Amino acid sequence: MTDAEAATVLIRTENSLGRITLNRPRAINALDQDMIGRITEALKAWAHDPDIETVLIDGEGERGLCAGGDVRALYEQLVGGHPGDIAEFFRAEYAMNALIAEYPKPVVAFADGITMGGGIGLAGHAAVRIVTERSKLAMPETRIGFTPDVGGTWLLGRAPGRLGEYFGLTGQSMTGADAVQLGFADHFVPSERLDALREALAWRAGPGTPNELVLLFDETPEPSPALAARAWIDEAFSADTVGEIVSRLRASEEPDAAAALAVLEELAPTGLAVTLDAVREARRMHSVREALEGEYRRIMWFGTQPDMVEGIRAQLIDKDRDPKWNPATIADLPADPGARAREFVPDVPLFD
Repeated sequence: MTDAEAATVLIRTENSLGRITLNRPRAINALDQDMIGRITEALKAWAHDPDIETVLIDGEGERGLCAGGDVRALYEQLVGGHPGDIAEFFRAEYAMNALIAEYPKPVVAFADGITMGGGIGLAGHAAVRIVTERSKLAMPETRIGFTPDVGGTWLLGRAPGRLGEYFGLTGQSMTGADAVQLGFADHFVPSERLDALREALAWRAGPGTPNELVLLFDETPEPSPALAARAWIDEAFSADTVGEIVSRLRASEEPDAAAALAVLEELAPTGLAVTLDAVREARRMHSVREALEGEYRRIMWFGTQPDMVEGIRAQLIDKDRDPKWNPATIADLPADPGARAREFVPDVPLFD
């Protein structure tokens, strides 16, 4: 095995382009703490390097940019009783997310294929966000009894209508067309043209921005399925509570509303309530950094609760797909459960 094959992140320069390639294709480039450190180090080194005009983030392999964070490692930390390790991981990841959002040079991200969870934290806050016909974007954290993070609530809170609540609660995947319409991406480029775009970015010089360059490769995608469904989604997901959302879905005559209802009834009630509160709080915020701070409070609160451990166990460890949530049903939720997570004060602050 060569050094390049062994490295989980490939860092190199191509003319004026600084290129960061996630290199764990068998794991769909899932992020671990070492990868986060390497990405952060490269970004900081290039921030004021006069030879680097643009930074590109992409993923090795054809399956996707990044399937998310290393959830198995998180599980081991949770069951092992190491909350300090949990805080260290999320502080490093969120600092990287904020760095991308606030970067002084254009960051281009190729969200080709699966881009979920931590992958959204890499691609969703870049200056130029590219999706393709293969793109599947999602914040699927509620599937493991958790809540969207890595600045995902910032993006969900700015989606049209109540699509942010819908995608945040259900964890459903967006198409490339959906991602553009919801504000998770800027351009739709066919996957077969990405290599040519990458080369053009490397040789870019003089006037003109990466956004203007991408327009030479950009195409109009198929219509967005999510926008087509906005009427029933807005009606149901504008309700004040998860319980009321479920009641509206149950009363709807839309077949897709029944499917959304079935999904919600399988997920952790606490995770759903906290996610609804988080998306709506982020809608009132003013920056990605502020949204990350709200997410960090919730993340560390979840570390004191049983559902996230149980969700990871059921989905990824034992794979019995039979989590035992606490409380077990949406009807059993206490009043305003989102407030407990929103107001939690972690022992260690997010940003120094």
